[in-house]
Amino acid sequence: MLNLTRPEGSRPEDFHLSRRGLAAALAGGYALTAFSAEAAPISTDTAGLVAETVEVWTPDRSIPAYVARPKARGRFPVVVVISEVFGVHEYIRDICRRLAKLGYVAIAADFFVRAGDPSTVTDFAEVRRLVSESSEAEVLSDLSSTLAFIKAQPYADPGKIAVTGFCWGGAVTWQAAARFPDVKAAVAWYGRLAAPEPGEFLGEADRTWPIQFAGQLKAPVLGLYAGKDQGIPLSDVEAMKAALAAAGQARSSLVVYPDSQHGFHADYRASYDEAAAKDGWARMLTHFAANGVKPKAFKAS
Repeated sequence: MLNLTRPEGSRPEDFHLSRRGLAAALAGGYALTAFSAEAAPISTDTAGLVAETVEVWTPDRSIPAYVARPKARGRFPVVVVISEVFGVHEYIRDICRRLAKLGYVAIAADFFVRAGDPSTVTDFAEVRRLVSESSEAEVLSDLSSTLAFIKAQPYADPGKIAVTGFCWGGAVTWQAAARFPDVKAAVAWYGRLAAPEPGEFLGEADRTWPIQFAGQLKAPVLGLYAGKDQGIPLSDVEAMKAALAAAGQARSSLVVYPDSQHGFHADYRASYDEAAAKDGWARMLTHFAANGVKPKAFKAS
């Protein structure tokens, strides 16, 4: 298994893939390069839910998206879930189901489909190549199409939309909050804040980073970060806090879990930190509710 300790890539010393971990990942539908054989991932059933793969039309093609929602009448608030570099594998699908159990419509689109499925390869260099094929402009275009799709559905409340994302998706979450007025709240889990060292990120060298557009946020962002993240230094977190304060973005904030590693919410990885994951999840739901993206009472049966 891969002890992924960086937001958008790894170094050779991060790899510890085992046959047992590979077999377990295959059986469960998890990313092959990151699953820990010792992990006990949360598994959420579909009782009381509708869970399906839909097609979202973008300017050049359709892309698949996983949707989980309450099996009930009415319109429900939306959470757009943006994946890690491994794409929409079982961990991301389970997050959608967890949110649906709470009364949300959750949708996770496959932003890497044009190049392939990074969750199904065992060579992380190939994961990096597949993810690098998705440009910043293309990802934002796909995200715009995803928002348009879900707003048009009869089960979704178009006035209550939040976004959350992990690792690679955490950085995209900050972009979503800055670029899309429909987004009312966003929670970024350990997404890069500033440009890393050359060669340590995926995509174009001139892509934009959250610290560059801190003053352009249209929705408040809660950032959840790890004190022992090898890819996001605490100096970046402090710099982002300063940038938000300077821009008058008082509704946005960052929380650091000092003893956690990158990927602390990923319950299928060795980096999982249950206490931090649960606290971050509770903070996320509170942040959504405080900004108007709160479901009505719903209990999946």
